Amino acid sequence: MNDNPLECPRCAFAAGSRLATSPVPGVWEVLQCDRCLYTWRTIEPARRTRRSAYPDAFKLTQADIDNAIEVPAVPPLRAEPA
Repeated sequence: MNDNPLECPRCAFAAGSRLATSPVPGVWEVLQCDRCLYTWRTIEPARRTRRSAYPDAFKLTQADIDNAIEVPAVPPLRAEPA
């Protein structure tokens, strides 16, 4: 198990935020990295929740984040057909 449950599996940042908890206490939490914004649920498989099991192809470094292109804005919703 991960020593620090808030450590980001994607970028290894040691701090995150709890976004939600299960209605039944202690079952699961939704966590988000404070640096890269990766979000995960604690009951997901290790490949999604632990840095050591996260796929190397998708891991990020601080340099990757610093050099990332700007994330495009979400376009407005399309109007409903009349």
